[in-house]
Amino acid sequence: MLLFGHRFIESEPFYHITNIDDIRHTPPNALLTFAFSEENLDIIQHCNANELFFALSIESTTELIYAAALNATYIIVTQSLAQRAQKLAQEYLFDAKILVKIEKDAEIEAMALLGIDGVIYPSAVIKITS
Repeated sequence: MLLFGHRFIESEPFYHITNIDDIRHTPPNALLTFAFSEENLDIIQHCNANELFFALSIESTTELIYAAALNATYIIVTQSLAQRAQKLAQEYLFDAKILVKIEKDAEIEAMALLGIDGVIYPSAVIKITS
């Protein structure tokens, strides 16, 4: 299981961006994260064209399918969507890993028992502003 932002485990940070210009304020080869939306398709296209790794936060099963098809490295879901997302990722052999947003260490066990690829704490995300 992948653990991002856990105080015991060193992990790569995610850089939250809201537009393409924000990317200039991140380190080279940074792992970018942003919400899936039609307004962010330009960011997704830019990431794919420049072979940048990115994570998409999604809110529905349809967005999950889009995120996988758009080559997201990670797909970040809520706990309520976790089990369904992981099942679909395994069924359709997604390249993307499913990450579930958590706040407390006690939530790790439940996610592990569901077979979730990984978890992400808020501390793993660095907000970038232009």
